[in-house]
Amino acid sequence: MFKFVKSATNPSNWYEHNNYEIAFWGRSNVGKSSLINLIVQNKKMARVSKTPGRTQLINFFENEYGAVFVDLPGYGYARVSIAQAKNMMLMVEKYLETRQNLKNVYLLIDSRHGITKNDQKIIEYLLKINLSFILIYTKIDKLNQREKSKLLKGINESQKIYGKFKYFIISSETGFGINELIVNINETIQGDNYEK
Repeated sequence: MFKFVKSATNPSNWYEHNNYEIAFWGRSNVGKSSLINLIVQNKKMARVSKTPGRTQLINFFENEYGAVFVDLPGYGYARVSIAQAKNMMLMVEKYLETRQNLKNVYLLIDSRHGITKNDQKIIEYLLKINLSFILIYTKIDKLNQREKSKLLKGINESQKIYGKFKYFIISSETGFGINELIVNINETIQGDNYEK
């Protein structure tokens, strides 16, 4: 079972451990906390808020096997000043560019909007620093059949731009796609220094 370990703002107080970790990132209010809570089967693990931008620290969670999940502050709209938003982004960039334990970034995309301009910048940034990432399209339950077809078309177009990236389409509300995602997470986070 996963437990909250600590919140951090800079490398001096990041959680130190010898296992792999994965990070969840995305636009503010994209459903990061809801997804993390569903994966770890604890509705109160990651704080869920209807107000975008409530996660402003890097939050570390760990299970009894040493697997570590990291909840990163969302980007885009948030009720914070420009200076605060800039500092949050610098904090996340520092983590992503220097964290040796980091195995993969799961980048959440709101299915209702597809890849936004902010998302584009983040994807280009992850490609630039050569960091492995997987896209998770959230809130698929909010789409009708026509919108789902439009989403799939948009994904195909994005792959022409960014190359063939792995992605999952999920709903934290209905559980659609969650089992497949969990299998991928387990495969990703396991390594020579991690035994289940």
